[in-house]
Amino acid sequence: MNDLEVRQLRYFVAVAEELHFGRAAARLRMAQPPLSRTIRDLERQLGVTLFERTTRQVKLTAAGDILLRDARTALEAVTAAAHRVRQAGSTSPRLRIALKADVDGGLLPQILDTYVADDAALPPQLVLGGFGQQPQTLRDGLADVALVLQPFEGRGLDSEPLLTEPVLIALAATDPLAARPRLCLADLEGRTLPGGAPASHGRPAEPRSGAVPPASNLSEIFSLVETGSVVFFAPASVAQRYTRPDIAYRPVSDVPDSTLAVAWPQDVRSPAVAAFVRAACTAAQRAQEERLLHSATT
Repeated sequence: MNDLEVRQLRYFVAVAEELHFGRAAARLRMAQPPLSRTIRDLERQLGVTLFERTTRQVKLTAAGDILLRDARTALEAVTAAAHRVRQAGSTSPRLRIALKADVDGGLLPQILDTYVADDAALPPQLVLGGFGQQPQTLRDGLADVALVLQPFEGRGLDSEPLLTEPVLIALAATDPLAARPRLCLADLEGRTLPGGAPASHGRPAEPRSGAVPPASNLSEIFSLVETGSVVFFAPASVAQRYTRPDIAYRPVSDVPDSTLAVAWPQDVRSPAVAAFVRAACTAAQRAQEERLLHSATT
């Protein structure tokens, strides 16, 4: 059997995700007949049926399910390799740090101060993205290290927890629930999060690659919260940065604490990445000691 080509895998993944040859062809910006021929050729090459086709629908077979999982991993690896090679061959290499703006537990300035003092440090470059996009940014080779909130899709990544803090619900100050000192998820029935998910289900899982909520900027989100359009789960450090008279923050008893972690691709042997991880752990330890000292003196 000949080795699979990247082009074949890209075509297959498009059909597998769309489950419609016409939509997949449009997504790939090509005509449908050559796409169909490529998939038939791929099935003959592998000696298996990847799709069950009827006049009404297209479904993945068991073999197709396995190939979809492995094809996504392979395509991510190819894309990441290209990005990392370009970065490594740059005349001015940098350490690319993926994060969501303000979702750093208040640690980023201290991390950077410690990191740049390390002999292995490269100039840092922030790669800003939406909520939950940082793990995929790492897998795509667009960043070298990331600050992420747990839980997250950890496939292909290593991580180290840094800081754990309570999660609060941000409500319009005029919301009747704002009169209560503490809430539970059941109290949030009928209210929605910025991405449209029911708030009573808790914090949503990491979004699918490419998925961006209608409002991914914190200022936009809190503007929506002020109007009562949505509610929003925020780590305590974010709530402290976004104090507004028209927003009330309340603890939710059955929502787990938020843990900030530093993550990086598995098998990376970059001294700069190692220096950043050390700096992040050091800054988190100092912050924890300061909190304990503050608690003991108040």
